[in-house]
Order: sequence, then structure tokens, then C-alpha cells
Amino acid sequence: MANITLGGNPIETSGNLPSVGSKAPDFKLTATDLSTKSLTDYNGSRLILNIFPSVDTGTCAQSVRTFNEKASQLENTKVLCISKDLPFALARFCGAEGLDNVETLSDFKTGDFGNDYGITFKTGPLETLLSRCIVVIEKDGTISHSEQVAEIKDEPNYTAALDALK
Repeated sequence: MANITLGGNPIETSGNLPSVGSKAPDFKLTATDLSTKSLTDYNGSRLILNIFPSVDTGTCAQSVRTFNEKASQLENTKVLCISKDLPFALARFCGAEGLDNVETLSDFKTGDFGNDYGITFKTGPLETLLSRCIVVIEKDGTISHSEQVAEIKDEPNYTAALDALK
């Protein structure tokens, strides 16, 4: 389990992020059109998984905006913004913000993604939501960078994630 805090108070997660150099676990997530997306749908592309508790919080919303801005500059790279928010809320947010360089996906149906990646909160006020994390996956499915943000209110290290793609 990772050492995560919310306002300095410890929160337990279901495990730990997959390690750099390992193969990314497959997933089934729900897109805004309610279709199911899996890792194999992105074969041949590099991926940034921007994972967060809810797009309805300031830090989470900012991470989606920041990656939307940066994604337009990345070659053969898709940014997947993943939470347990309903697909309708994710679509509404991106539509209202004019964000079209990221794809939003939801783990609301089963929670398997959060458990398989070891990032579901098991304790605290955000119990069952996803921890703030960044995972960079190369075209061959290998993880080249991962970050689980230690204080959930903090933003991820965007530069480190983007540098992993250079």
C-alpha cells in the first residue's frame, strides 16, 4: 500500500502502482459514449494515464486542463484522464472547458482498474475513489514512468511525465 495523505492525514490504498519497466495491466473503462475501452484499443500509441479522484475538485480539474494543453504538442501520444466520475460528468466538464486533446474514461462500473493498478482508496473520506497518479505507457505496453502523488491535494509532476516521453 502507498503512503498517501489528505491534508496530512494518512489514507490507505489497495496496493501500489505497477513498477517502471513492467507491463501495464489491461483495463476496461467506460468512455463518455458509454462504450468500453481497454488498453488494447490504444495499441501503437504512447499513453499518459492521468488518474484522479474527481474532476469536480480544483486540483483534478487543473490536471485535465494542463494535460489537454500539453497533449497537443505530443507525437503519437494519447492522454487518458481516468476517475470514478460518471461519464456524463466527465463529458460535461470537457465540453464546458473546450478540452478536446484528452480522452476521459471512468472506472465507475466495477472499480477493477483501481484495484488492478493498486490505487483505490481503502480508508479516509475518499474511500473507493482513485488516488492521484500518473502512469506513462510506451507503445509496447511497458510502463516508463509512474507517480503516485503523496499529498492528494497536490498536482502531479507534469514535467517528469512529459520528460519520460522524450
